[in-house]
Amino acid sequence: MSVRAMFNEIPFVEELGIEMTAAADGHAEAHLPLRDEHSSNPYSRIAHGGVTYSLADTVGGAAVVSVSGTISPTVDMRMDYLAPATDDLRAEADVVRNGGSVAVVDVEVYDDDGHHVASARGTYKTDGERGESPWTEGVDEAEMATLQND
Repeated sequence: MSVRAMFNEIPFVEELGIEMTAAADGHAEAHLPLRDEHSSNPYSRIAHGGVTYSLADTVGGAAVVSVSGTISPTVDMRMDYLAPATDDLRAEADVVRNGGSVAVVDVEVYDDDGHHVASARGTYKTDGERGESPWTEGVDEAEMATLQND
Protein backbone atom coordinates (compact mmCIF):
# COMPACT_ATOMS: atom_id res chain seq x y z
CA MET A 1 0.00 0.00 0.00
CA SER A 2 1.25 3.47 -0.71
CA VAL A 3 1.60 6.14 1.97
CA ARG A 4 -0.79 8.31 -0.03
CA ALA A 5 -3.42 5.56 -0.13
CA MET A 6 -2.99 4.78 3.57
CA PHE A 7 -3.53 8.41 4.58
CA ASN A 8 -6.58 8.69 2.31
CA GLU A 9 -8.15 5.82 4.31
CA ILE A 10 -7.81 7.51 7.73
CA PRO A 11 -11.39 8.03 8.96
CA PHE A 12 -10.81 11.61 10.17
CA VAL A 13 -9.11 12.52 6.88
CA GLU A 14 -12.09 11.13 4.99
CA GLU A 15 -14.53 12.98 7.29
CA LEU A 16 -12.84 16.33 6.64
CA GLY A 17 -12.58 15.65 2.90
CA ILE A 18 -8.78 15.84 2.72
CA GLU A 19 -7.30 14.17 -0.35
CA MET A 20 -3.64 13.20 -0.13
CA THR A 21 -2.31 13.72 -3.66
CA ALA A 22 1.38 12.85 -3.16
CA ALA A 23 3.59 11.33 -0.48
CA ALA A 24 7.14 10.25 -1.33
CA ASP A 25 10.73 10.84 -0.32
CA GLY A 26 9.94 13.20 2.55
CA HIS A 27 7.49 15.35 0.58
CA ALA A 28 3.68 15.27 0.66
CA GLU A 29 0.83 17.27 -0.81
CA ALA A 30 -2.88 17.34 -0.05
CA HIS A 31 -6.03 19.18 -1.08
CA LEU A 32 -9.11 20.06 0.98
CA PRO A 33 -12.32 21.30 -0.67
CA LEU A 34 -13.65 23.95 1.73
CA ARG A 35 -17.22 23.17 2.77
CA ASP A 36 -19.74 25.26 4.71
CA GLU A 37 -19.33 23.02 7.76
CA HIS A 38 -15.59 23.90 7.86
CA SER A 39 -16.40 27.56 8.48
CA SER A 40 -15.60 29.52 11.62
CA ASN A 41 -18.11 32.20 10.66
CA PRO A 42 -21.89 31.64 10.58
CA TYR A 43 -22.36 34.35 7.92
CA SER A 44 -19.61 33.54 5.42
CA ARG A 45 -17.29 30.70 4.55
CA ILE A 46 -13.92 31.17 6.28
CA ALA A 47 -11.95 28.05 7.19
CA HIS A 48 -11.85 27.32 10.91
CA GLY A 49 -8.27 27.25 12.21
CA GLY A 50 -8.76 23.64 13.28
CA VAL A 51 -9.50 22.63 9.70
CA THR A 52 -6.34 24.34 8.47
CA TYR A 53 -4.34 22.76 11.31
CA SER A 54 -5.75 19.30 10.55
CA LEU A 55 -4.73 19.62 6.92
CA ALA A 56 -1.21 20.72 7.88
CA ASP A 57 -0.83 17.96 10.47
CA THR A 58 -2.07 15.29 8.06
CA VAL A 59 0.21 16.30 5.18
CA GLY A 60 3.15 16.67 7.59
CA GLY A 61 2.55 13.19 8.94
CA ALA A 62 2.42 11.73 5.43
CA ALA A 63 5.74 13.36 4.54
CA VAL A 64 7.32 11.79 7.64
CA VAL A 65 5.85 8.34 7.10
CA SER A 66 7.16 8.43 3.52
CA VAL A 67 10.70 8.40 4.96
CA SER A 68 10.24 6.69 8.35
CA GLY A 69 8.21 3.77 7.01
CA THR A 70 6.38 3.50 10.33
CA ILE A 71 3.53 5.06 12.24
CA SER A 72 4.78 8.49 13.26
CA PRO A 73 2.43 10.34 15.63
CA THR A 74 2.62 14.09 16.09
CA VAL A 75 4.67 15.28 19.05
CA ASP A 76 4.21 19.01 18.49
CA MET A 77 3.16 21.46 15.80
CA ARG A 78 3.41 25.22 15.71
CA MET A 79 1.22 27.05 13.25
CA ASP A 80 1.22 30.66 12.11
CA TYR A 81 -2.08 31.72 10.55
CA LEU A 82 -1.28 34.32 7.90
CA ALA A 83 -4.62 35.04 6.18
CA PRO A 84 -8.23 33.86 6.30
CA ALA A 85 -8.95 31.00 3.93
CA THR A 86 -12.13 31.50 1.92
CA ASP A 87 -11.51 28.94 -0.82
CA ASP A 88 -10.33 25.34 -1.13
CA LEU A 89 -7.03 24.61 0.60
CA ARG A 90 -3.85 22.87 -0.49
CA ALA A 91 -0.82 22.04 1.59
CA GLU A 92 2.74 20.94 0.93
CA ALA A 93 5.08 19.42 3.51
CA ASP A 94 8.80 18.69 3.44
CA VAL A 95 10.85 16.80 6.00
CA VAL A 96 13.72 19.07 7.00
CA ARG A 97 15.30 16.59 9.43
CA ASN A 98 14.74 12.88 9.88
CA GLY A 99 16.52 11.93 13.10
CA GLY A 100 16.77 8.73 15.07
CA SER A 101 13.68 9.34 17.17
CA VAL A 102 11.94 12.40 15.69
CA ALA A 103 11.47 14.12 12.36
CA VAL A 104 10.87 17.81 11.72
CA VAL A 105 8.59 18.96 8.91
CA ASP A 106 7.81 22.35 7.38
CA VAL A 107 4.29 22.80 5.99
CA GLU A 108 2.86 25.60 3.84
CA VAL A 109 -0.89 26.02 3.32
CA TYR A 110 -2.43 28.04 0.47
CA ASP A 111 -5.95 28.55 -0.77
CA ASP A 112 -6.90 28.02 -4.40
CA ASP A 113 -6.73 31.78 -4.95
CA GLY A 114 -3.00 31.57 -4.17
CA HIS A 115 -3.18 33.27 -0.77
CA HIS A 116 -0.58 32.01 1.71
CA VAL A 117 -2.90 30.97 4.54
CA ALA A 118 -0.56 29.37 7.09
CA SER A 119 2.93 28.10 7.82
CA ALA A 120 3.65 25.31 10.27
CA ARG A 121 6.54 23.34 11.70
CA GLY A 122 5.79 19.92 13.12
CA THR A 123 7.71 17.32 15.07
CA TYR A 124 6.77 13.65 14.72
CA LYS A 125 7.93 10.54 16.60
CA THR A 126 9.74 8.28 14.13
CA ASP A 127 11.17 5.39 16.09
CA GLY A 128 7.68 4.01 16.67
CA GLU A 129 6.34 2.44 19.82
CA ARG A 130 7.99 -0.82 20.76
CA GLY A 131 5.22 -3.24 21.68
CA GLU A 132 1.53 -2.43 21.89
CA SER A 133 0.30 1.14 21.78
CA PRO A 134 -2.90 2.80 20.58
CA TRP A 135 -1.13 3.56 17.27
CA THR A 136 0.03 0.02 16.60
CA GLU A 137 -2.98 -1.94 17.89
CA GLY A 138 -4.51 -3.81 14.99
CA VAL A 139 -1.85 -2.65 12.52
CA ASP A 140 -0.53 -5.31 10.19
CA GLU A 141 3.25 -5.06 10.62
CA ALA A 142 3.83 -6.75 7.28
CA GLU A 143 1.71 -4.13 5.54
CA MET A 144 3.57 -1.30 7.31
CA ALA A 145 6.82 -2.84 6.08
CA THR A 146 5.56 -2.60 2.51
CA LEU A 147 4.68 1.10 2.57
CA GLN A 148 5.73 2.54 -0.74
CA ASN A 149 6.23 6.00 -2.06
CA ASP A 150 4.10 7.18 -4.91
